[in-house]
Formats: sequence, structure tokens, C-alpha cells
Amino acid sequence: MTEPPEPSAPLHDAAVVDSLGADLRTAGYTTDGVTGLLGADADAAFARGVWWPALRATDRAPRDREALAVMVRLFLLGADEPRARVHTAFPGAGVDALVANGVLATTAAGTLRAALDIRPHGDGQRDFVVVSDLDSALRDGAVRRDHVLGIGGASISLARAVVRDPVGRALDLGTGCGIQALHLDAHCTDIVATDTNERALALAAATARLNGMSWDLRCGSLFEPVAGERFDLIVSNPPFVVGAGARDYIYRDSGVVGDGLCANLIGQVGAHLEPGGTAHIMANWIVREGDDWRERVSGWLAHTGLHAWVVQRELADPVSYVSLWTSDAGEPPEQAARRGGEWLDWFAAERIAAIGMGMITLRAPRADDQRPPEHILEEITAADEALTGPEVAAFFARREYLYRTTDEHLLAARLSTAPVFLEEQSLPGPDGWQVVGAAVRRPGGPGAVLGVDEVSRALLAGCRGEVPLGTLIELLAAHHAVDAGALATAALPVIREAIGRGIVYQAD
Repeated sequence: MTEPPEPSAPLHDAAVVDSLGADLRTAGYTTDGVTGLLGADADAAFARGVWWPALRATDRAPRDREALAVMVRLFLLGADEPRARVHTAFPGAGVDALVANGVLATTAAGTLRAALDIRPHGDGQRDFVVVSDLDSALRDGAVRRDHVLGIGGASISLARAVVRDPVGRALDLGTGCGIQALHLDAHCTDIVATDTNERALALAAATARLNGMSWDLRCGSLFEPVAGERFDLIVSNPPFVVGAGARDYIYRDSGVVGDGLCANLIGQVGAHLEPGGTAHIMANWIVREGDDWRERVSGWLAHTGLHAWVVQRELADPVSYVSLWTSDAGEPPEQAARRGGEWLDWFAAERIAAIGMGMITLRAPRADDQRPPEHILEEITAADEALTGPEVAAFFARREYLYRTTDEHLLAARLSTAPVFLEEQSLPGPDGWQVVGAAVRRPGGPGAVLGVDEVSRALLAGCRGEVPLGTLIELLAAHHAVDAGALATAALPVIREAIGRGIVYQAD
């Protein structure tokens, strides 16, 4: 695959970046600004992939929003715009400078179109601008080999799952356009961002400058650029795609066979975490015929010395997996069919039945944490159970609490049940509906569901932070005419699991 010649990196002129940023701010090119221009209905349709209402709305933009309309049409809708309109929208940067810096391109008809994806992005508190390459929907043919991904589902999932406690040093390994570093800036003093792709580093630098940030950008693979250094927080959305080891596209292909890149990353991360530090890593893993995915990932974790929470969010069959990544690259049908066929043949030869996709969160023990490394691997696929930073932080806090709290102390503790739903499954019988199963669920909590019987549901209902757990168990034992000690022995594992899932917590 050959690439067109590129005399210099995109947005190589800092003065042009600054002028571009000023033009974007003046026009109100923010998430709220775009929504206000398009209107709620057209904006919602655009989010679903229906573009014509947005084009219609920008065509009818009032004069005082014409610059914003041009920006939306160029960068979000992929439209060609007359040079005069673009000149009016970017009076500071200037059309010629934007073309020279790879932001815009001149068409054969003399109009201008976007050569980069520049889009607003918000975290609920602040507005950002993110620079990346145009995805396959806004360009002709396949993406470049050194294509730089923009804001995608995986990057958003990772950003939501990161624990946002203030820390000193953070590492964004495989930064791409810089979306993770962008979110790290609010709570990390120093940020190092690495990538093997020089074009990605150039666009990440532009993203940082447009948002008034400064990151230490370094080129290299895995932890090579930070050899001997440690961090309080590491985040990584690496090129994790499982394949035969080719490197057709840098953003997805590591050049390492199978899931070897993720295995190597997990094996090395502990040497770069400070005590008490956390790593959040998006990963894919091979699931061979007859194997349990947990066994493979557990092998990666075995000698790390780290606590781990691994959540498999999806399990894709080979055809779905290959189709996802071939369509993502925008290759012509014949090329995609050839490459996809070779990919599937490799999967078949390797006996790969599926590919697991999810999040691996790692925690380095503190000096006072003498627990043996604990590895929790589970499948959580519901859309409303996505990982969030607060949930991840609470998960590790609960695991430590359970280790430090003996059964004796737990029986003496006053416990409260979190806001939960009791869900029952019933079947019709001769006496009407008969309950055949029940569970309590904490809404929004990933994996926060616990099966209950008559006694445990009564026990959870009684946890109101008023009396010790042991007293509740004694009252239940008396009510059911059973031995209190035996009931405690049976109830404590249930209570511990409920605490681990955030369903019950110590009230004091």
C-alpha cells in the first residue's frame, strides 16, 4: 500500500493552530453550539447517522451563524464549500495556510473540503476540540496506513471507565489523536503520551495546543519510550486487533501475532506502576474451541503481582469480528473480501472460535496492602452496566474491605442495603403464580446482581444500618426456628458477595 507524498506533518505550524483555534472559538464551534445550530431533532438524527436534516439546517443558518455552519458542513458533514465562504469562516487562519497545513484540500472544481476531522467534544463540564483523520464515511477509498482514529466507541468507553482521582504522573500509551490525554489533563499533573505513529503524534500535538494543554509526546512501541519510569495512572487503547501479524493499518494492527500485544502489555505494565497506581487497558483476546476465555486472560495476569478486574463486554464470532474491521477501514468490496477471507482462514487454522473484547483494570498494591494478588474475571454485557470511573474505584475499595474485615467484625458491623430492585421470576401453577427464582439488582452497577432465597432477601431487607448483622441473623434464626450459628455460616458468604457487588455496605 502506497501513500500520497506529504511534505510535512499536518498542522505543523503552531501559529496556524493558534489562529485556527481562535476562529473555532469565535464561531462557537462547541458541542452546545453545534446542537443549537442544528436543532434538537436534526442533531439527534445526525447522531443516528442520518445527515440530511443537518445539511438542511446548516443551509438555513442565519448570517450570524454562517461561520459555524461552514465549519459543521466541512468537518462533520463532509461537504464541499466555496472558497469565499470558507475564507469568511476562517479569517484568522486563512484558507491558504489551512491548505498548506493539511486541514483543508482543494477539489477539482475549485471548492474546498476537509482533509482532517476536527470536531467538538465535551465531558459534561468542559468543551474540547479533537483533531483526527477523516473516517471512511467521509473519504473516498480506504483510509491511510497511518490513519489516526478519532472519537470512537472504544475510546469513549475507556474514558468513562478511568478513575478520575487527582494524581501526579499519567501515561497514555497509544494516544492516537490524544482523546485519553485530553481527559487526563483535568486531574493529572504531568501527562506522557506515546504512539508508534508519527502522524498520530502530530495530530495529538494539535489537539493539545487547540485546547491549551501541554503533553510530553514520545514515539515508540509499548513501554520503550518510558523505560525505567513509573506512573500513578496508565491508560491504553492499543492496536489490539487479533490477526496473523500483518500491519496493514497502524491504528488497529500491532504487527504481533494473535493477541500477543495485549499479553505483552499486561506483562509489562506492573513495572511502570507506582504503588497504589491503576492501569486501564482496552483489550481483545482469543477464545479457542472448547476453551474458557478466563483461562487465557488469567495466564496473562498470573505473574504480574497486580490486583485485576477483567470485564468481557462482547464475544464476537470470527465473521462478525472480521467484518467490523474490514468495513472500518473503508476498503473496496473486492479488497475487503480478499483480506477478510485470508483473515478467516487464519482464524480457522488457529481454531479460534471467538474473540473476547473488554476492559482490563489493574491495581498495584500499596506498601501496606499485603493481600495476595486478586483476579476477578467476569462477563458483563448489558448496555446499562458499562464501567465507570466511580464504579471501578468502588470495586477495588470493596475488595480491600472484604479482605481486611473478618467474619467476627462483619457480624458486629451495621450494614445498609443500597437502593436495589427485587426481581422475581414466576411460573403459573395450580395455585396461581409460583416464584421460582429471585434476585436483587443495583441499577447501573456493573455485575451488581445477586440471587436470593427467602432468608437472604429478608436479611438484605433488614440491613438498614440500625443493628449489627449478627443481631439480624439471630432474629431471623429465631423466626425460622434454626440454629443462629448455622445460619450465620450460611449467610456470611452471601453478605460478602453482596458487599463485593455494592449491594450492601457498612453504614458507619
